[in-house]
Amino acid sequence: MSEQSPRSAQLPPSNQIQTHYLAATTEHWFEYHVRAYPHHTDYSGVVWHGAYLTWMEEARVECLHSIGINYADLVALGCELPVVELSLRYHHPLQMGVAAIVKTRMTQMEGVRINWDYQIQAPDGEELYLTGRVTLVAVDREKGKIMRQLPPRIKDALVKLST
Repeated sequence: MSEQSPRSAQLPPSNQIQTHYLAATTEHWFEYHVRAYPHHTDYSGVVWHGAYLTWMEEARVECLHSIGINYADLVALGCELPVVELSLRYHHPLQMGVAAIVKTRMTQMEGVRINWDYQIQAPDGEELYLTGRVTLVAVDREKGKIMRQLPPRIKDALVKLST
C-alpha cells in the first residue's frame, strides 16, 4: 500500500467529482452566460483550456457581486481570495461560436477556505462541457499571509449565499 501525498489526499477521485456534479440540483447554482469567441479557441476552433478558467472566475466574481460583494471592495478591505486548489474534468469540447452557461455555487466555507463547484454546459442542459472545483483562501494583501478569519461583512454575505 503506498502513501498519498497530503495534497492528493484532499481531492476526491475523479469519478466522485463527476457523480457529485451531475447529481447537483440547479436551484442553488448561479448562472453566467458565455459564448466561445475566436480568441477563446485554439487553431482548430476548440475552446482553449485557459478560457474555461477565465469564465469560472468571471462567474464567481459575478456571483459574489450578486450578493453584494464587489471584488474591488474586498481588495480595499485588504483581502484577496487566491485559488489554492483546482480540479477540472473536461467532458466534451466546446466549439467556437457556441453559447454555454457557467454554473457556480459555493459548496463549503471552513474558516478562510472557500470551495466552489462549477459546471459548464449547453444552455439546454443537453451537453456537459466541464466540471470543476476551486478552493480559495483569504489572504491579507499587505502581509501576504493567510488571514485568521474573513472580514465580518464578507463572511456574513457568504453565509447567506450558502443557505
